[in-house]
Order: sequence, then structure tokens, then C-alpha cells
Amino acid sequence: MYTLIGADGRPYLSRIPGRLGGHRRGRLYGRLDCPSALRAIARGGYAGQRVFFADEATALAAGYRPCAVCLPARYRAFMESRDEAAADRRGAAGSAHGGRTGRAP
Repeated sequence: MYTLIGADGRPYLSRIPGRLGGHRRGRLYGRLDCPSALRAIARGGYAGQRVFFADEATALAAGYRPCAVCLPARYRAFMESRDEAAADRRGAAGSAHGGRTGRAP
């Protein structure tokens, strides 16, 4: 049996090994052969925080982000969508105040 992390962020037992690995404290996930993760594991400081996911959708739902090293395109898309969401929240806050920005005209 394998221990994977579910969409709710909690561990569960699975008969199927995880397809993606992650780092609990860093809240990131990537390929099992990620060079950055393998280097960290070799140094010994990573294995205690290692988690596994069945798929990418589960990792994202659990609040983890893609690795910039082994999943660069997914990482860029994730960061762009995060930046767009933040801009939308700022825009919504401005419209809640009648479009005022707090600056003098």
C-alpha cells in the first residue's frame, strides 16, 4: 500500500503508487524524476517532507503548486492565473468603492 495525499490535503492509502511527488512544507509538486527534488533528497533534507499524489488535479486541489524546474510550462500558467486572480480581486475592491483608487485627482 502507498500513502497519497487527497484533494482535501489529507493522506490516504492507495494500492496504486503516486504519479507525482511533492514537498509538504514548500507546497509544491512535480515529476518523480525531477532533478531538483532528486538533488534535495540526495542531500537528505527533503525526504521527511515528501508527499505523493495520484494526479495533477489532486495536487492542485490540495493547494500545491507546480514545480518550476520539472514542470516549467505548468508553473508559468499557474503563476499567470494566480496573478490574474489577484488583479481581479484588486479590481473588484476598487469597483466596490465607486471606482475610486484612494488617490487625489
